[in-house]
Amino acid sequence: MKKIIHINQHVIRSNSKNNTNDPVITCKTYKANRYAHNVQIKDKDNNTVAKIVYSPDKPLSCGAKVWIETELEISLDQ
Repeated sequence: MKKIIHINQHVIRSNSKNNTNDPVITCKTYKANRYAHNVQIKDKDNNTVAKIVYSPDKPLSCGAKVWIETELEISLDQ
């Protein structure tokens, strides 16, 4: 089943403005929307291959509050 992972920037802003901690990541399928603070992307053997992290209390040095982490090789289309 196809999954679309969406980061809701409006919720990020609302959390910052209202000092709340609502989930900002949505995993959408044709069946449902599920909300989370962090998401692990797994391969067919159930190994985590990437993580989407929401960390408003400890953002990256550039200020990012949401990012993707992986140990795998990546390719960039330019």
